[in-house]
Amino acid sequence: MTRDATAAERWERRIHLGAHPVLYPIIRGLGGVRPVIRLPGLGVLVSEAGLVREVLMDQRRFVKNGPSGSGALWTPVVGTKALVNMDGDEHRELRQRLGDLFTPRSVTGIVEPAASALDSRITHELDAGRAVDLVDCVKGLAGGVISRLLGVPEHAPGRLPDKELFNLASSISSLVRLGRPTLTVRQIAKGRSAVGILSGPARTAYRESDPGTFPGRLRELGMSEDEAMGIISAFVMVGTETLVSFVPRLVALLADSGHIEELAKDRSTVPAAINEALRFTVPSPMMLRDAVEAGTIGRIAVRAGDRVLLSTVHAAKSIGGFDPGQAMPSQARQLWFGAGPHFCIGMPLAMAEINATLELLLNRYLQQPWAISARRVSRGVLIPAYRKLELANV
Repeated sequence: MTRDATAAERWERRIHLGAHPVLYPIIRGLGGVRPVIRLPGLGVLVSEAGLVREVLMDQRRFVKNGPSGSGALWTPVVGTKALVNMDGDEHRELRQRLGDLFTPRSVTGIVEPAASALDSRITHELDAGRAVDLVDCVKGLAGGVISRLLGVPEHAPGRLPDKELFNLASSISSLVRLGRPTLTVRQIAKGRSAVGILSGPARTAYRESDPGTFPGRLRELGMSEDEAMGIISAFVMVGTETLVSFVPRLVALLADSGHIEELAKDRSTVPAAINEALRFTVPSPMMLRDAVEAGTIGRIAVRAGDRVLLSTVHAAKSIGGFDPGQAMPSQARQLWFGAGPHFCIGMPLAMAEINATLELLLNRYLQQPWAISARRVSRGVLIPAYRKLELANV
């Protein structure tokens, strides 16, 4: 199969432009001129990987729960102790208490049932000679994982379908916009309503104290019911959009660039291919922090109260085109998951979902090669993504 990195990169650019037709070219253009620049009305834009990491590592000067930071957006929706909106000693202590919830064994137990359902759906559709929409499939996978996080029994009466669980979680995360430092009263009410529906079964699982459920484990760790609901809500809403964005883009990149066949035959290079796809797609293209004291970032003076926009999309993409064989510079390593105190605690769960999906698609490719038969990009969304990515037998 002929490799065509140009085609892969062209589709990635279309995805970004579909999401942010004006802002994306501006940020990429400005980042190419200076590593740090002040944007009137928006904040201080940081585009160089080493400086992005430096800000993320410095929790004393740059906080996540400030008035315009990303954490503060969620506080009115999920409460004050949801990890994503905490800083300092309190944040560190909570992370330590939650660490054992994301061991390889525990995340496998969360992901396996949803991955099995995904495999059955893809196999059924392709065996019947029909195209299957990978975006819709991954939404179902994400919904299945959400049901496990909520502690919902698989055959519980009135259990919402996996796709509806995903849509509820997505309705919360979709409230955020880069140019919007706070949520409106109406948006907060919408977010709380969705959280209320999602937390219903989680509260039941918490009260039943079943250690085999995620809410039950949180109770074992000494979390109050409201604290547990905030943590669960944060995990549900933060990971869903990025996962559904990344997995179809990963598959499209590998197919467009001609790497699918070799990966199907030799799985030893799969970790490097996933890592490079994460670097090139940057599922979290922008991170926000608030400066709490005066200082500098690079050569730019920063004032207390400044909003800091960390352009992970430019920091990662400026390293070069998509190439699974290239070495990853240390300053960019896993930058899409953050760095320092707020490095994504749910990373093992996300990687388990990614690996499970790619593994079943590679297994299918060995049995019966498939190709992308149709695709459409999403428009006007926060996280760049495919709206549809159909796979069909060759």
